Amino acid sequence: MSYLLLRNVRLMGGAPVDVCVEDGIITEIAKTIEAPPETKIEDGKGQLLVPGFVDAHMHLDKTFWGLPWRPHQAGPLTIDRIENERRLRREEDVSSEDQAIKLMRQAIAKGTTHIRSHVDIDTEISLANLEGTLAARDRMKDHVTVQLVAFPQSGMLVNPGAADLLDLAITAGADLVGGIDPSIIERDPAGHIDGIFAIADRHGCGIDIHLHEPGNLGGFAIELIADRTRALGLQGKVNISHAFCLGLVDQPYFEKLAGLLADNEISIMTHAPGYIAFPPIKPLREAGVVLCSGSDNVRDAWGPYGNADMLERAMLLGYRSNFRLDQDIETALDITTFGGAAVMGAESYGLEVGNQADFVVVPGETLAEAVVNRPPRTLVVKGGVVVARDGNCLV
Repeated sequence: MSYLLLRNVRLMGGAPVDVCVEDGIITEIAKTIEAPPETKIEDGKGQLLVPGFVDAHMHLDKTFWGLPWRPHQAGPLTIDRIENERRLRREEDVSSEDQAIKLMRQAIAKGTTHIRSHVDIDTEISLANLEGTLAARDRMKDHVTVQLVAFPQSGMLVNPGAADLLDLAITAGADLVGGIDPSIIERDPAGHIDGIFAIADRHGCGIDIHLHEPGNLGGFAIELIADRTRALGLQGKVNISHAFCLGLVDQPYFEKLAGLLADNEISIMTHAPGYIAFPPIKPLREAGVVLCSGSDNVRDAWGPYGNADMLERAMLLGYRSNFRLDQDIETALDITTFGGAAVMGAESYGLEVGNQADFVVVPGETLAEAVVNRPPRTLVVKGGVVVARDGNCLV
């Protein structure tokens, strides 16, 4: 058996305790624990202990992380960025496997233990990006948990043959099927959503749909998604990413949409973008909607920003939501931990006896202070093994 004893840490800002881990599972939490002689001991020095961060929306296959700096070239529209990315893919030889591993290691250094990544599937690249990302996931499987979404970035109906490739992607190892703007990109909202849900129904997998569409147009897509979720009994298996429309519609329509989301157990991912309204966090949580967050694009053809730091993402959620009270800032942290874990269906997640030992030691007096300061992570543990120390990935 392998033993790890973490001394003098404050679980979620509570009183100092010791945490004992045996074979990757938390087996005891107490004020003082006596450990066997062969136990590896880490001194938490009274710092905070939080669950591993969950990056529930990333694009591992797109990143330029670790490559020389590239000035941003795409226009302002979604279709501009899609076309720019296609051009760069044709012109450059970048390994999706190697890039995915670089970004995984960066995420681990920042305390992330779980990632959901969308992977481009289209008739130009076929399953190449998926194959590379699957290989990266296999190489890093002991250090970070990764779910992959087969994502029709260039559309499905407007890209004949893409639907068949999405089917093949799920068979090849993708965990969920994705979708994209059913009206603006696909020009056929019912057709696109029916197609995505048909694939999910055939394979018994979950769904994660990119929805950038604004206002009532996006709201209409949410209504269609809720209808299909209810009809196929997929409650708890559908996530809508971005859903800017929820921050743009009037209050009565927002309340209707929030009710549909809660009733059908459809979760929402928001990364608190800086350029547009986004789903209002507190009203959605009060309505019973589960929220998660993610890095989204990290230094790629879609934008130059991002560093895979989910503690920074929690700060951005709080900052963009005008959260000032400690309890509100802690809500942002909850979205980047327990919210993401719920969306990913992460089993045995948390800081209780019997949970998997995926946790992070962070300097700070309180959780709110840690979110605001975003200090380097002192220790990152995955499955009872130290995978990062003092902001540096060890794997």
